[in-house]
Amino acid sequence: MYFDRKSLTSEELVDIYKKLLYPRMIEEKMLVLLRQGKISKWFSGIGQEAIAVGAAYALQQDEWIMPLHRNLGVFTSRGMPLSKLFMQWQGSKEGYSKGRERSFHFGTKEHHICGMISHLGPQLAIADGVALAHKLKKENKVSLAFTGDGGTSEGDFHEALNVAAVWDLPVIFLIENNGYGLSTPVSEQYRCESLVDRAKGYGMGGVRIDGNNILTVIDTLKGVRDYCIREQKPYLVECMTFRMRGHEEASGTKYIPAELFDEWGKKDPVTNFEHYLQQQSVLTVQDAELIKSSLKQQIEAELAVAYAAAPVIADTEEEVKDVYAPQQPVEGLTVVDNTMPGYQAAGNNKRFIDAISEALRQAMERQPGLVLMGQDIAGYGGAFKITEGFVQQFGKERVRNTPLCESAIIGAALGLSLQGFGSMVEMQFADFVTAGFNQIVNNLAKLHYRWGQNANVVIRMPTGGGMGAGPFHSQSNEAWFTHVPGLKVVYPSSAIDAKGLLVAALNDPNPVLYFEHKALYRSVQGPVPEEYYAVEIGRAKWVQQGEDISVITYGSGVYWALEYAAQHPGLSIDILDLRTLQPLDYEAIRKAVARTGKVLLLHEDTLTGGIGGEISAWIGEHCFELLDAPVIRCASLDTPIPFNTELEKNFMAKARLAQAVEKLVAY
Repeated sequence: MYFDRKSLTSEELVDIYKKLLYPRMIEEKMLVLLRQGKISKWFSGIGQEAIAVGAAYALQQDEWIMPLHRNLGVFTSRGMPLSKLFMQWQGSKEGYSKGRERSFHFGTKEHHICGMISHLGPQLAIADGVALAHKLKKENKVSLAFTGDGGTSEGDFHEALNVAAVWDLPVIFLIENNGYGLSTPVSEQYRCESLVDRAKGYGMGGVRIDGNNILTVIDTLKGVRDYCIREQKPYLVECMTFRMRGHEEASGTKYIPAELFDEWGKKDPVTNFEHYLQQQSVLTVQDAELIKSSLKQQIEAELAVAYAAAPVIADTEEEVKDVYAPQQPVEGLTVVDNTMPGYQAAGNNKRFIDAISEALRQAMERQPGLVLMGQDIAGYGGAFKITEGFVQQFGKERVRNTPLCESAIIGAALGLSLQGFGSMVEMQFADFVTAGFNQIVNNLAKLHYRWGQNANVVIRMPTGGGMGAGPFHSQSNEAWFTHVPGLKVVYPSSAIDAKGLLVAALNDPNPVLYFEHKALYRSVQGPVPEEYYAVEIGRAKWVQQGEDISVITYGSGVYWALEYAAQHPGLSIDILDLRTLQPLDYEAIRKAVARTGKVLLLHEDTLTGGIGGEISAWIGEHCFELLDAPVIRCASLDTPIPFNTELEKNFMAKARLAQAVEKLVAY
């Protein structure tokens, strides 16, 4: 192995050696502790240390890195104390995730390391978001995302590289090609000669290097970093390497030909660099032994600190509280309380759609760190023209057309959060969110609970039927997300709430899914205050007083209930608009039950698995003594939503509303 020290001093070479040796010695100790049962799992990076250490060495300390399982060298090179790392691996509360995450599935803003998720690919787009933040701030910095040879087969790899190229983002994508994705060899992963060949397809530069040569890795990545900053473009680096142990220790290595271990053993990054330093008279054998002895003592001392950590005592209140990042008061933001019947808003009449647009515009004027992203939202103004004229007022940097890649854009939104930006991502239709589902439910939702990082991301979801748009443009899919802790789900039905809830969402440090019914865009209007105001997330609205039955609903269901009540003046109907589906306003639900003792749960979503079932169960468990009849659910058919308008009318819950009310009243 040929090493080129270039202008590196002897002191710098020794420092690199120590950084390279340290994770190797830690790993060797971890393997002993694994056999002793003191840690439960280990993903070994033995044989690959030069890539992680070299990447961390080449970047500045405040440049974000998105590492993988086998990148211990990133963590140690960033100066993270082994005692706390070991507490993390033990599942101690004093680790980086309070015992909530395993091995390397955690991050730390202090050290600019983003926690990975097991799905691997989604973290690549986070680097896009971080790089976009640097670009918007005019900072000369890069972000770096690791992936493996197996990870390049995921759609997220394509999406992230494509977005970085199209948006000219200073991102380094680093492939650790160790020949295997768990047990699957690269011959079964791809057919191109080398993975770096893919760079050309995205219009970016790329290079393939020896990932076991620490000086080559450092020199290459320093040069690539300079290029990305100078040219404001991404770059792909493929590092050829080999892992000397299994994917994780339990998987073993029987599937790998024995001769590969002999071949790659001769290319060991630590021993080869040590021999080079000795040949160059930079390091003597005695020096190396002293360094190893010192690091061993350091490791043992750090482990002694970790062993003294207190055992975990589960605190239910704390666990539930940490699902959401705490909400801080926003200076100058009025909170409108319109929860009671008869509330009279001061303001001009506005359509539902115009209230949404006004909320976005006012938020953009007040929050210079807010970025809007979505397909066709810039010059075209979005599929429903909600952002029409925005690009002229706020510019293309903040109002960004995106390629067709929902997952990458949501990942980029998360990356913007790491750098203190807020973002709004518009789904062209709520149906299309399935392409970004993983980013929402596994990345955004769990971020604060896992390692205390907020994600102030709003995803706007044009939803619902009634427009004859068929199965892929009309679904009501809000219930998918109410099951996921860490997300907030809002669903306004009035113009005043459309503006106020969106403003609240844009000022919330947590991910919010904002559902807006397409059929209400231009059919609903009402007084909307001109001021910049919020409607509190998590509070329902008492729309109409009644004594006979209580209808608990949201979205279009509010208008179905009002219409039915107007057509049946002899029946006194109480109507509660939930407005927020996660978290639910249980106190308001209890009061609605108490007012009449007869409850109808009405929603446009299909019956099975709809949120009505959850609310019904809660009422049965907590309000049973207040009931005078069984809780009745009225929902849409358990079929895909059809295209033909007559079939669609029959599909809708509204078609069975009268029957449901009659059943409840007659009980």
